[in-house]
Amino acid sequence: APIAEIKVPIIWVLGGPGSGKGTQCEKIVAKYGFTHLSSGDLLRNEVASGSPRGKELTAIMERGELVPMEVVLDLLKEAILKSLPTSKGFLIDGYPREKEQGILFEERIAPVNVVLFFDASEKTLVDRLLGRAKTSGRVDDNEETIKKRLHTFNTHNDQVVQQYADKLKKVSREKSTSHSKPIFVQINAERSADDIFAEVQTYLDPLVQ
Repeated sequence: APIAEIKVPIIWVLGGPGSGKGTQCEKIVAKYGFTHLSSGDLLRNEVASGSPRGKELTAIMERGELVPMEVVLDLLKEAILKSLPTSKGFLIDGYPREKEQGILFEERIAPVNVVLFFDASEKTLVDRLLGRAKTSGRVDDNEETIKKRLHTFNTHNDQVVQQYADKLKKVSREKSTSHSKPIFVQINAERSADDIFAEVQTYLDPLVQ
């Protein structure tokens, strides 16, 4: 059953690698004081802790297998419960990655208030990641690998977007003041970070008024 005591906003943040969602998350946290949770960070922290579950995760990843959806959901739920007494809201970064994750999250944790999808063309994302590669030293920042990552993201993200296309309505700024239903917004991420954040605020401000 969902966690009944969650009375603060929950925002999902979607966007491909290079879309700038990390920058936007920083801006959102700075303005609204939301608790920023990344499923990837939670997994890495669990592995680093050396706990029994962390050791199981290490073995799964070493075999090249996907981490079970239930484990990711448990980590998110535990992190939310831990922060709940003092949190002003939850910013769930890079989640859901697949449509089933979104369905289970809303069934077992809480309904989502807003889904922000930072959308940019493949060319823009590739150019940004190649630019980052010049200084990052990351082995996966080369054009071939980048395009594979983008293909994987797009395949799963399209399913997530389709899943919520009927349930979550794309709304204008005027309609975003409704608290009665969640909203899905596809944001043009080709612009400057400040211009993008100006739009983001129009969707989040009503949640905290």
